[in-house]
Amino acid sequence: MRKSLLTLSLLAMAVAAPLAQAYQAGDILVRAGAITVDPQENSSDIWVGALNSNVAGTKASLNSDTQLGLNFAYMLNDHLGIELLAATPFTHDVGVKGMPGAFAGLNGKLGELKQLPPTLSLVYYPLDGGSRFQPYVGAGINYTWFFDDKLSSEAETKGFRGLDMEDSWGLAAQLGMDYMLGENLLINGQVRYIDIDTTGTTSFAGQKVKVDVEVDPWVYMVGLGYRF
Repeated sequence: MRKSLLTLSLLAMAVAAPLAQAYQAGDILVRAGAITVDPQENSSDIWVGALNSNVAGTKASLNSDTQLGLNFAYMLNDHLGIELLAATPFTHDVGVKGMPGAFAGLNGKLGELKQLPPTLSLVYYPLDGGSRFQPYVGAGINYTWFFDDKLSSEAETKGFRGLDMEDSWGLAAQLGMDYMLGENLLINGQVRYIDIDTTGTTSFAGQKVKVDVEVDPWVYMVGLGYRF
């Protein structure tokens, strides 16, 4: 008898408990968490003005960085939303490798830069009903702003002067998921691929040094969100 009453009570509570509803037109989603930009850089050979040619086998490199990531999404209807990715500035070391012979001393950390990659995407949520799990896919456009570029003290003592990275426009794609912890609170995970192409320039012994870099990072974010 007690078992039956307990079962009926649990069923009643389950029926009475509000289900996590699928997103609806007009919903605003705000997500925040740790976001990592992991460059998969592929650079051209470095062009050295003093030689008036590319130096075969030389490359530029960028390391990864983790910052605070922010997502702001607005649901246009029950399945489509528009989303803006923002973050606190990322800092990346800029390296040079593969310089041969008399230029080998130039290898290592050249400097560092900061960047912001705001990305605007159209996002599709396929599920209906009261599913707590809400996967989504999105695509959009990215603008990456490089700023505060500066050489390392070691590079300056070796004769380098100035560092500049060109800003970039490119496409972006993402996969993600929300899991509703309640009516409004959610946990989020997402991964993006962003097309970022830039050209870095500096000077050495009064001559320009230039390299084209396909940064093309994978971007990972895990965090919490709230639906308004």
